Amino acid sequence: MNKRDFYEILGVAKTATQDEIKAAYRKLAMKYHPDRNPDNKEAEEKFKEAAEAYEVLSNAEKRKQYDQFGHAGTQGGFGGHQDMNMDDIFRNFEDIFGDIFGQQTQRRRSKKAGPLPKRGHDLAQELSLTLEEAFRGVSKDIKLYHYVVCTTCHGKGMAQGSSATTCPECQGSGQVGYRHGIFMYTQTCTTCHGDGYQISDPCKTCKGQSRIQQYDTISINVPQGIFDGAELRLQGKGDAGVFGGEAGDLYVRIRVMPNKKFNRVEDDIECSIVLTYPQLVLGCQVEVENIDGSKETIKISKGCPVGERILIPGKGFHKIRGKGRGNLVVITKVDIPKKLTAEAEETLKKYSEIIGTDTNPPEGSIRSFFKKFLR
Repeated sequence: MNKRDFYEILGVAKTATQDEIKAAYRKLAMKYHPDRNPDNKEAEEKFKEAAEAYEVLSNAEKRKQYDQFGHAGTQGGFGGHQDMNMDDIFRNFEDIFGDIFGQQTQRRRSKKAGPLPKRGHDLAQELSLTLEEAFRGVSKDIKLYHYVVCTTCHGKGMAQGSSATTCPECQGSGQVGYRHGIFMYTQTCTTCHGDGYQISDPCKTCKGQSRIQQYDTISINVPQGIFDGAELRLQGKGDAGVFGGEAGDLYVRIRVMPNKKFNRVEDDIECSIVLTYPQLVLGCQVEVENIDGSKETIKISKGCPVGERILIPGKGFHKIRGKGRGNLVVITKVDIPKKLTAEAEETLKKYSEIIGTDTNPPEGSIRSFFKKFLR
């Protein structure tokens, strides 16, 4: 019986690339696989036929021979596909079926038996500061429970004089592959638990893990001007690496607690000062205290309104992103006494008459309105 052209079987042109040939074969293999077509001899023949075509066209040398001599150039390869069985096909094309189902039958083996270094995990902590501490900068200690290098085996995980050997079950891959019909899958090697190696005499301190957990006290220098929500990175202060791997980092998130007297707005410090009515009207000089306890003298101009924002340049927070400092902003408020001496009350009434305001409204306004309404 005359064999069909391999390019025709896969449905590709003679100029097809290897990727196109592989994709065409995948499609046919999925369509005609015996597991999807039980007791279908025609599908089984097409499956074998596609496998033979792919085996030749996927090999550069065999493809060259086929292009030049046709089927005669493939003798010594597969031969007639009538003699093939399913085991032959699966044995030669495991990579194709593994790719179809997104599985890897075996991890790439390391050249050297033994554990591979792995970087330690990054860790995160939160640190609360007062607004004063954020203003001036501060050194803080934090408690941290993390992995550190085992000092007994110095991060090797093995007792002195022992060594690691390749796992005989998985040959160092850490996984064992299985096939059931079209489905291929892998499982973690139960002999080495996925490590790919075995340690005959593990370190007794770390139980072969190369590191142990312990509490540490870590000192942190918080820069002046730090803001709420900022994150400080302490390189190498996270978990120690495994088997000599690089240590992870520690990220410290800053939380700045509110202050009753001062408020931060970007790099400015805002506070308020309570003045008397005469001070606002006549003007004055007053002393205010900054967040760090320093004193600043400010001038209140005549006729200063309530809510006036008086700026003192360069007395705010140190700029964490750049040079210089923000400003101290003093907001004026007025003190309205609830009780007055008789003399003070009389003086205030006289002032009210001078400026033309009436402090004793007649029974006319709101009170008389309600009287009329209730009649």
